[in-house]
Amino acid sequence: MKNIFNPIYRQDYLEGYSNGQNPYCEVKNDTYNSAFNDGFNAGRLDYESINGSLSSGIPKKIITEKILEEFLLAGLLGINIDTEGYTHFQISILLKWYQSGIEKYDPKQNTYLLDILEENGIDINHS
Repeated sequence: MKNIFNPIYRQDYLEGYSNGQNPYCEVKNDTYNSAFNDGFNAGRLDYESINGSLSSGIPKKIITEKILEEFLLAGLLGINIDTEGYTHFQISILLKWYQSGIEKYDPKQNTYLLDILEENGIDINHS
């Protein structure tokens, strides 16, 4: 990464990063934009770190940061999780986030949070 503070470099880098996060997108070999290529490589590494190598195929369900945060929250609240449709690699990542939430579980916070959610009309199914 050269100069992320340069607005032009940053824009190209972020565009490349976004494309790298998309498993259906391939980098074009005729692209000589180093910012785009750097961003694409970083995005692809991040994608593969939580979804597995593309050489193993594209999973049915793709994990995003939002999904990871939902599994962390589920662990914090002690809510059951559904891992159907995820690969074994993805499940190992999701369980780490869920376990991290469980380690931070506080029954008092759980009760308070569930009460607040219920007051706002949000129903959480938990066991």
